Amino acid sequence: MKFLRFANIIYMLVSVTFSSIIINTAMEITQILLSAQSPDGQIRTLAEANLKQFQEQSLPHFLLSLSVELSSEQKPPESRRLAGIILKNSLDAKDTVRKEELIQRWVSVDPSIKAQIKESLLRTLGSTVSEARHTSSQVIAKVASIEIPRHEWQELIDQLLNNMTRLDAPAPLKQATLEALGYVCEEVSPQDLEQAQVNSVLTAVVQGMNQAEHSSEVRLAAVKALYNALDFAQTNFDNVVERNFIMKVICETALSKELEIRQAAFECLVSIASTYYEFLEPYMQTLFDLTANAVRGDEEPVALQAIEFWSSICDEEIQIQEEFGGDEGGSSSLHSNFVEKALPLLVPLMLETLLKQEEDQDQDDGVWNLSMAGGTCLGLVARTVGDAIVPLVMPFVENNITKGEWQSREAATFAFGSILEGPSTEKLAPLVQAGLDFLLNAMKDQNSHVKDTTAWTLGRIFEILHSGTSEYPVLTTTNLPRIMSVLLVSIRDSPNVAEKVCGAIYFLAQGFEDADSSSSMLTPYLGDVVSALLSTADRADTSNVRLRSSAYETLNEIIRCSSTPETSNMIAHLLLEIMNRLSKTLELQIASSEDREKQSDVQALLCGVLQVILQKLSNSDETKSIILQSADQMMTLFLQVFACRSSTVHEEAMLAIGALAYGTGPEFAKYMQEFYKYLEMGLQNFEEYQVCSISVGVVGDICRALDDKVLPYCDGIMSQLLKDLSNPVLHRSVKPPIFSCFGDIALAIGDHFEKYVPYVMPMLQGAAELCSQLDINDDDMQEYGNQLRRGIFEAYSGILQGFKRSKAAVMVPYASSLLKFIEAVVRDKNRDEEVTKAAVAVIGDLADTLGPDTKVLFKDCTFHMDLLGECFQSDNEQLKETATWTKGMIYRVLVS
Repeated sequence: MKFLRFANIIYMLVSVTFSSIIINTAMEITQILLSAQSPDGQIRTLAEANLKQFQEQSLPHFLLSLSVELSSEQKPPESRRLAGIILKNSLDAKDTVRKEELIQRWVSVDPSIKAQIKESLLRTLGSTVSEARHTSSQVIAKVASIEIPRHEWQELIDQLLNNMTRLDAPAPLKQATLEALGYVCEEVSPQDLEQAQVNSVLTAVVQGMNQAEHSSEVRLAAVKALYNALDFAQTNFDNVVERNFIMKVICETALSKELEIRQAAFECLVSIASTYYEFLEPYMQTLFDLTANAVRGDEEPVALQAIEFWSSICDEEIQIQEEFGGDEGGSSSLHSNFVEKALPLLVPLMLETLLKQEEDQDQDDGVWNLSMAGGTCLGLVARTVGDAIVPLVMPFVENNITKGEWQSREAATFAFGSILEGPSTEKLAPLVQAGLDFLLNAMKDQNSHVKDTTAWTLGRIFEILHSGTSEYPVLTTTNLPRIMSVLLVSIRDSPNVAEKVCGAIYFLAQGFEDADSSSSMLTPYLGDVVSALLSTADRADTSNVRLRSSAYETLNEIIRCSSTPETSNMIAHLLLEIMNRLSKTLELQIASSEDREKQSDVQALLCGVLQVILQKLSNSDETKSIILQSADQMMTLFLQVFACRSSTVHEEAMLAIGALAYGTGPEFAKYMQEFYKYLEMGLQNFEEYQVCSISVGVVGDICRALDDKVLPYCDGIMSQLLKDLSNPVLHRSVKPPIFSCFGDIALAIGDHFEKYVPYVMPMLQGAAELCSQLDINDDDMQEYGNQLRRGIFEAYSGILQGFKRSKAAVMVPYASSLLKFIEAVVRDKNRDEEVTKAAVAVIGDLADTLGPDTKVLFKDCTFHMDLLGECFQSDNEQLKETATWTKGMIYRVLVS
């Protein structure tokens, strides 16, 4: 008894002490928050440590203290601001794993403390400090995003709406409330709110837009809230009376005297154009007048949104056309042809904007002004209506192309370049042939803007219209010499022009990629082009890293499109030159972080070029000897590059090593001992998941190159791959390639894979189960599901083929569950063609490897017959070939 009393006393003392720490910390929270913003590093570090300690000791009281700080009008604005930021960051994160962790922490907080926090947040909406109100509205939405889907805090919407209906509610409270409603709509899904709640939110928001009753701040908050609430308004748009009212209010608001409110109203119209396209017919005349007046006469932020409205309309109509293809009947019910109907007025409107350039816009690729927006919209119009746009644009081009003002010449060129995608080659080819000389001459224009846009337009011509097999060739043996001459001179122009010229050369080369007979047209120029690109990559007159990247990317395309027998000597010399350049980067003196960044960028680009060269030389037995001559030196360089810490360099070096393994085959074994530690580091690098993913791919390359010579390294590789699959932090995109990699390893080492089966099969079965749980309504999840299924099938195929010779019996216990999984996948209409092909292949492998052991299984299930029938109806010859082989394997089993 004495011991129990003593233990209770100790427990009470500890509890009191711990509580006093929390109370003291809560009382001092203001000073700690202020100290955390101190210019003195020591004070700031100590304060941050105190905040972290308080958070770890008692998260609920920490969050409560922050909410009290945020809501208290007596506290300094600085401490309130930081309290709000920390509170918000305690509820949400960009990283999905971290976000889920924060959600679970909040869910586990005592309901009474959560109620106090929420009460403080709602109270803060009425604060006299605007920043506190704004932060509170954001935090309310973060809490709502966690609780409303769990059917908690159901009273929130009513609590917010009460603020809007109170007669004595001050304007700042209404503004903050509308802001909170908008953020809530942004954070939660439409299915999480009842229709009655949606109706009430829309009513409050639309009333908040009333010009007669509210201040401009309240009205702006209301329009922004409406923008976020539009996704919830499907039922309201289905109702013609409600739809008319919403559209009327937005159109009236688009004419407000305040710039920000007009801009926000047009943003709502842009959203409606894409979300509720099918309802727009009755309003289009009004909307055209509104947008045309805004483009011609309003300030740029509003005019840009007015152009964006028409871009969105184009996007919708292009999507309808792509979905229904040539099915006129299917698309006519959905396609309102708004762009075609507006064409005679819309095209001149967009052409006017092209003349509103800015003096230095060619120096900044990120610039977005009326000219750029108008050209983009014009391009979308061309894709929507095709040939019909050409006669409306060409008079503008012809009238402006020779004018004295650079703005007119640039606008004419931009207009022509913008309409090249959409109209038929038959329609455009004669115009290009007639205008090509003019464009080539314009590359000598005195104005940099004109040269920049001309080079871009030439690139567009080569990208869209040029093909070695085209019925209407743009490039001929007659005009190619002049084109190449101009491009090789212009690549020495100002950096922004040179970058566009690189793009033009890239697409010019790409057009010959699929035409072996025509590739020789380019061969005579390749030496000069390669020299020019290497010189461009070395230019010292610019800090523009995009030019260097563009030069090397174009060099890669030249290599890919070259004809190997004719150019093998050139590529061999280029290989030595690129290796020499990579070697020199390792000798650079690094004096600053900028030096380090430049070194990493150049190394990554050079490794990329080496990868492309290796792939090209690997395509022919005649040229593989070139790889073997330089392989030792190349591998040494790659291993030295791994000493750098940049993940981008590691990605490119890994890819290049994968290509080297493929090119050298069994000879790659001599590099494995030294390379393995870097491969293992890559497989362990789950934080930089792209590096991990590429490393997984390289394991596959090595397995295909070495076959059973990879065996000494398999325990380590398999161990790490299994750890990666079990790692909840690893990005999900890496997991399907890991399953495929299991198949590569099994295929390489055959019977030796048996010891991994007890670990691999549960992983495969668990992944198969996961496939059935993915949200099929989410496009990203649908795509991931297809990747995962393909990875699982490729794993099974590799394992089955690996065991075929003498260990087939190992897989007999898994045959039934595999067939059930395949059947479930076949029943899913969302599977893509690659999944179908992998499914058919694995059925064939199952029959081929297990033979008579699967006879009963194939007799009992018939889904494979439907699947094979579907494959034989396909246009994909490879799929048909796989299906034919699989049918033969199944037949052999059934007659055995």
